[in-house]
Amino acid sequence: MISLRMSLTVPLLFLIFISGVGAQYGWGVTYRPEYICALKGSTVIMNCTYSYPEGLTVKTAFWTKSLPPAKGVEPADLLNDTEYRDRVQYLGDKQHTCSLSLRDVRESDQSKYYFRFITDKEGGKYTGTDGVYLSVTGLQVEGPEEVIEGGKVILTCKTNCSLADRTSFTWYRNGKYIDSSTDPLNLQSVSREDAGRYSCAVDQNLHSPEVTLNVLYLQVEGPDRVNEGNEVTLTCKPSLTLSSPTSFTWYRNELLYPPELNSSTCSRSAGRMQAGIAVLYWIRTFTLLRSLLMSDVSTHSGFMLE
Repeated sequence: MISLRMSLTVPLLFLIFISGVGAQYGWGVTYRPEYICALKGSTVIMNCTYSYPEGLTVKTAFWTKSLPPAKGVEPADLLNDTEYRDRVQYLGDKQHTCSLSLRDVRESDQSKYYFRFITDKEGGKYTGTDGVYLSVTGLQVEGPEEVIEGGKVILTCKTNCSLADRTSFTWYRNGKYIDSSTDPLNLQSVSREDAGRYSCAVDQNLHSPEVTLNVLYLQVEGPDRVNEGNEVTLTCKPSLTLSSPTSFTWYRNELLYPPELNSSTCSRSAGRMQAGIAVLYWIRTFTLLRSLLMSDVSTHSGFMLE
């Protein structure tokens, strides 16, 4: 019975011994986490630990973007890569820690990364093939491109990464600070001064691209004064060039101008003229006929009829 037990044990030990690295007994690399989503310009830490059989000494430890291409050929060390060497720092050791720091993350950094180490034993090399996948994204301002003067706008700072709850965003207009908040930027009763280029940021280095907000408004132009019986032309001009012609509505003393006189081609009024809320109206002229009556004398958006 004793001889039988020994005959079974010896081959088993022999199998483990000759397999060595090939069976990867005692060898391993653990990444935590295996997926990282990072903002452009940020710094990421790729955490990992590694193990190997007792009695061995680690001679070389490094991170790479590729698996060993062929036997006897070593993959490139990030510390020797011109695209990385000024931005990466090995935070590990030659014992069991193998974390890596990568700063100023760029879109080109999106890739899978692997840790590899080499021991003093011939053939004693190992690469953690699971790797860490780094996804790179940026901040983006979402909201309307146009708003009618007097309306409201909500601009949201978004990213594909999962940020910490209640992350505070800093908002800029034309490069100047306007607000910091965990909530979207809420512009109430928008005026033409609110038009401009908006961007958001998480900190000073993590900015979104700028987006332009256009404020649409109408402006009535004409002479300051006109004598009774004279002809005057008031022109309604929008803030932007419109894509197609259409009609628009005139108001006098904040009241809709009489429909029978408020046509799409011209209108007649002697009241205060005010641009309507329909901003997407083409520029047309409004002509006051010479037959104005004394009772019609009033202001037209700041213009006085005398």
